[in-house]
Amino acid sequence: MPKIYLDNCCYNRPFDDFSVAKNALEANAKMFVQSLVKYKSIALYYSFMSLLEIDDSPFEERTAYILDFIEEHALGFIGERRIEEIMMLSEEIMKTGIKKKDATHLACSIIAECDYFITTDKRVLNYKSDKIKIVNPINFVERWEESK
Repeated sequence: MPKIYLDNCCYNRPFDDFSVAKNALEANAKMFVQSLVKYKSIALYYSFMSLLEIDDSPFEERTAYILDFIEEHALGFIGERRIEEIMMLSEEIMKTGIKKKDATHLACSIIAECDYFITTDKRVLNYKSDKIKIVNPINFVERWEESK
């Protein structure tokens, strides 16, 4: 079963402005990914950084919805007990221009040995790694369908 890590921008994409076609397409793809998680076709992983960012959201209903989904369906968690390893890797990632929070998410996903890091963040999508495939939700769905 493929292991994925959803960047927080993906969790929030269904709440974005759908008059922007890309937002609508990515939101639909993300909801398809969520259905794959729900029906145990792929394994969702998240981290302490995911929780910190979700908790920072000013939108209480959105936060509750996202946390409920994660708590009900995630199969793996990367916690702070591996903080030294996470920080070392995130510092290496930041040397490429990736911001600290994004680098921490990437480091967590790599340490969890996820197959895919799914994001809508252009800067993160441009990061290259031989340790994980970094794709947007639409690209993930395309790859998923090709593999079936």
